[in-house]
Amino acid sequence: MTTDLTAHPPVTGPPTLDEVAVLAGVSRATVSRVVNESPKVSPEAREAVQAAIAQLRYVPNRMARSLVTRRTDTIALVLSEPNSQVFSDPFFASIVHGVSAALAETDLTLVLLTARDAREQQKIARYARQGHVDGVVLMSLHSEDLLPDILSDAGVPLVLCGRPYDGRSVAYVDADNQGGAQVATEHLIGLGRARVAVLTGPMDMIAGVDRHAGWLRATTDAGRRPDPALVAHGDFTEAGGEAAMARLLDQAPDLDAVFVASDPMAVGALRALRAAGRRVPEDVAVVGFDDADVARVCDPPLTTVAQPLDVMTTELVELLGRQIDGRAAPAETRTCPTRLVRRASA
Repeated sequence: MTTDLTAHPPVTGPPTLDEVAVLAGVSRATVSRVVNESPKVSPEAREAVQAAIAQLRYVPNRMARSLVTRRTDTIALVLSEPNSQVFSDPFFASIVHGVSAALAETDLTLVLLTARDAREQQKIARYARQGHVDGVVLMSLHSEDLLPDILSDAGVPLVLCGRPYDGRSVAYVDADNQGGAQVATEHLIGLGRARVAVLTGPMDMIAGVDRHAGWLRATTDAGRRPDPALVAHGDFTEAGGEAAMARLLDQAPDLDAVFVASDPMAVGALRALRAAGRRVPEDVAVVGFDDADVARVCDPPLTTVAQPLDVMTTELVELLGRQIDGRAAPAETRTCPTRLVRRASA
């Protein structure tokens, strides 16, 4: 007797856990342990299951796996800035690129979130507390931001990109902002400049505070009295740097050097100096901070302080991964050295 397969076509569909178990000659529970990377499987059984998975092209059910492991294999990178600044500031772009590159060889997926105000911070906090991500990297934090406390209290694995503003006990990776700013200012003083000004970042951000502190320390160490007229505050944007430089020239028209706390602001400062008829570096020497791509192509090319962003992003991912896997205390920290890159502006 022959069977007409066209009358009763075989049931087709994606391979199941049970089919993998039959082919491998093991129990369904053993297959589940292999899929969920449990160590409680013999090498022989693991090899048989992996061979069956490859032969059947079995793809684990991600939702079911998450129920077992309580992992989503997703981390969130949260930036507390407006979308316009997130996508225009080269520092943010470098961090996003670096974190993505650090995750490339892992099973983790990156989710980028922006928190522009308290309402959005609360929404992101709910999202993280509800288990949609395994951990969070927070960057560009301001003093009033709510997320560090909320996520820490909820036990969500958390690493800050930047030292916390209030010194709370939390994991972070930061550049030596104060040391870098001090070296930049000392360089300007060493060039024989008599009136070295500073264009700071926002003073509700630790990078703004630390870079101002570096200028202040270098100034006082040189035996100079810090002059309030030599200080103007910016917002880490190009437009903010241009406006702040114009204020500095009004406050201290005799200044002959300026340390600017970010490269985008330094580009704006160069524009303001050019508009005022000041030559760089002949009349005013300029040093920035970040060593962004724009520092190499602006006119003149910008002397600046380089941050090791590749090292920092690798450290961010490593510290967060150690927390997610339960291999680290929650308050591990790293501070990465900076270096001065000399170009034509100083």
